[in-house]
Amino acid sequence: MNDTNVKVEARADSVNGSTNGANPRFDLPLINLQEFFRNFAEQGTTRAKDNIEKVKAASEEVSEVVREACFKSAESAADYGAKVIEISKHNTSATLEFMSQLAETRSLLDIVNLSATRSREAFEVATAQNRELWELAQKVATETTAPMKTSFNRLLHRPV
Repeated sequence: MNDTNVKVEARADSVNGSTNGANPRFDLPLINLQEFFRNFAEQGTTRAKDNIEKVKAASEEVSEVVREACFKSAESAADYGAKVIEISKHNTSATLEFMSQLAETRSLLDIVNLSATRSREAFEVATAQNRELWELAQKVATETTAPMKTSFNRLLHRPV
């Protein structure tokens, strides 16, 4: 017999169960599966707890930003409402003044001239008032959304 035959016979003996009275020995390390899965579960639990804490902190930060944005929005809406009331007061006064002047007119030509003048003035005032309200609305939108946008971007790009 040569070396090749000896190795084949030794393998055949171990496969057939003939080990000449010796217990077969496997050279694999014994793995404690219970300990492996316990460690795996503990690592998962630790990661989950860490992630929950991160989400909780982010949620609290988002809540604070939204609260501040709502407060600013309410404050800005009050400013906008006050401006609308101011404009309404001005327009009411101008209309009452026009009606008073109209009541004092004595000729059709005076009525036409007064109406044309008042119409031109009302158009110019309305244009200015609309521009002012538009600028105020843009300011409200910017002041309300800018802090939220900044905070959300900071939260989304925070390293994990």
